[in-house]
Amino acid sequence: MATITEAETGDTVKLTPVLKTVLYSHATLECRDIARTRAFFEEFLGFETVQMAAVSFWARKGGDQIIVVVQSPSKNKETMPFLNHNGLDVGTDTEVDEAYDVVRRDAEKWGLHKITKPVVQHGTYCFYFWDMDDNAWEILSNPPGGYSWGFKLGDQEGVGHMSRKFKRPDTTSVEEN
Repeated sequence: MATITEAETGDTVKLTPVLKTVLYSHATLECRDIARTRAFFEEFLGFETVQMAAVSFWARKGGDQIIVVVQSPSKNKETMPFLNHNGLDVGTDTEVDEAYDVVRRDAEKWGLHKITKPVVQHGTYCFYFWDMDDNAWEILSNPPGGYSWGFKLGDQEGVGHMSRKFKRPDTTSVEEN
């Protein structure tokens, strides 16, 4: 059930949505070469995949939500904007640093580019990169359950989790950056 916080009272009110959907099941990504992209998803990112058609496969990791990967008919696709990135969680800040080293090491093999340095932002320690299909990825440290911690906190005011003073959620990290 959707909720909203009343500005005047601060009370949480349950809303009845107009659409009666039950699950966010999938997102879609385009690729240029279905076989090479599937290999990238399996061998590099560690996704489970299943080929669903000559021009598409489904991929999942850590849950039932999937990514439908579809080969672009023209093989000309735009670069994914930074804010439309895909997030992959690891458990610790150290694992973010290790993933960063692997991404840099294997960049030429997989066509990875625009690799940012790890930083603390929006409540997590993370970095970004773009793959051979110009899809954007974020590797971030998050506690088990991903961003579910935001719903436990509830609505934030002002800059919220974007503030440099925001207290990061506990991860399995032993160090603080």
